[in-house]
Amino acid sequence: MDFSSLNPVAMIVLLIGAATPILLAALGELVVEKSGVLNLGVEGMMIIGAVTGFIVATETASPYAGMLGSMVGGAVVAMIFGFLTQFLLSNQVATGLALTMFGLGLAALLGGDYNGIKPPPTPRLNIEGLSDLPIVGELLFSHDPVIYFSIFLVACVWYFLNRTRGGLILRACGENHDAAHSLGYNVVMIRFGAIMFGGACAGLGGAYVSLIRVPQWTEGMTAGIGWIALAIVVFASWKPWRAILGAYLFGGITILQLSLQALGITISAAYLSMTPYIVTIVVLVIMSADRKRASLNAPACLGRSFHASN
Repeated sequence: MDFSSLNPVAMIVLLIGAATPILLAALGELVVEKSGVLNLGVEGMMIIGAVTGFIVATETASPYAGMLGSMVGGAVVAMIFGFLTQFLLSNQVATGLALTMFGLGLAALLGGDYNGIKPPPTPRLNIEGLSDLPIVGELLFSHDPVIYFSIFLVACVWYFLNRTRGGLILRACGENHDAAHSLGYNVVMIRFGAIMFGGACAGLGGAYVSLIRVPQWTEGMTAGIGWIALAIVVFASWKPWRAILGAYLFGGITILQLSLQALGITISAAYLSMTPYIVTIVVLVIMSADRKRASLNAPACLGRSFHASN
C-alpha cells in the first residue's frame, strides 16, 4: 500500500462534505429532542428531502430551488409525525420507525423516473484572493454554500436555545411540559414547530447527499445517515457545538474507510463499510456507561406524550 498517494487536504475537504448532511440532520433532531419529542424518523425525512430536492432541482434547473423543495418535503413528512404524536398521542418510538419505512417507500416511488439523471451543479463559493491561498484556501474558502450554512446554523441554534426567550420556552417544554403548560404556553404547538424545523433540516441534509455529495438519485442513498445523526445528538449531550465534533468525527471515519478501500487494503470492503456504524455503537455504549452523567443533559420529558388536563 502506498499511503503517499493520499492527499491530507483533499481528505479533509471530503470529510467536511461527508459530515455536513449528518450535522444538518443532527441539529434538527437536537432541537426536536430539546422540546421533549423523540423522532426516530430522521432517515425517512432525509430520504424524502433527497428525492424532493432532486426532483425540484432537476425540473427547475436550480439547485437552490431544489434545496428549498427538500426542506418543504422534509417538513411536510415531519408534520405527519407531529400530527400523530402530538394530537393523536401515538407512541413516538413506533411512529418514528413507521415514518422511516414510509419515507423510504415513498421516496422509491417518487424517484423511479429520475434514475440516471444528473442534477444541475451547485457552484462553490470561491472568494477571490482567499480561495487561491495554498492549503488554507482549499480548506476554508472553497466549499459549497450549504457547508457554510450548516456551521452558521450551529451558531443560530446555540444562540436560540441559550440566549432567547423562545429557546427557554422550548427547553421548558422538554424539561417539564406540565409546568410550561401551567404558565400558559401551548406545549403541543411549540413541539409541533420544533418537529417541523427538524424535518426541514433533515430534508436539507438529504438534498445535500443527492445534489452535492453524490449528484444523482439512487434508491436508499442516505444509507443510514439519519441513524448516525440520531446517535450524534446523544454523543453531543444535546449541545449544538458538540454536534459539530460528532458529525466531523463520523464523517472522517466514513472518508477513511473509503480511502482504505481505494488503497486496495486486503480487508473486505463489507467490513470497512461497517466501520462508521460500529464506531457509532461503541460511542453510544461508552456514553451510556455513566447513566448519571448521560442523563444530566437529556431533557427530562424526552419521549413523553403531553395531554393537557384542562
